[in-house]
Amino acid sequence: MQNEVKPRPNQLGIGGWFWGGNYKLERYLYILHRVTGLGLLLFAMFHLFETTVMRSQGQSVWEMTMKFLANPIFEIGLILVALAFVIHMLNGARLIIQELGFLMGKPERPVYPYSDAIRRKRGITMGFMAVIIVLIIVFILNRLMGGAV
Repeated sequence: MQNEVKPRPNQLGIGGWFWGGNYKLERYLYILHRVTGLGLLLFAMFHLFETTVMRSQGQSVWEMTMKFLANPIFEIGLILVALAFVIHMLNGARLIIQELGFLMGKPERPVYPYSDAIRRKRGITMGFMAVIIVLIIVFILNRLMGGAV
């Protein structure tokens, strides 16, 4: 067939989210950002369904739903949602700051071996990751001590 359109190498589709070549740390953080965003969207849809539809069915249905959601598996789910929120929020802040060009540094002449701006500012990325890890630890310790989500 002469009119057959062949995909270019940079058009990897959904598979390109997880494998697109020689990934660096920032690419994996971007994938994590997408996954946590989708997880938060699914949680928001479930939460809206649970609070609007189940509550409108009456007091007995609402109490039965709350008893069902008191299961420890759903408690673990709430912890994962909170962790996903922290990761998504801080990584999103890092991405916005980079998009605005504040962490990129001055452009340099492309001389081999190449050094792109993101890798020159890797310390800032590591700092954001350290904040994420500290917040996750604080959240888990708070949860273990009986604190609320």
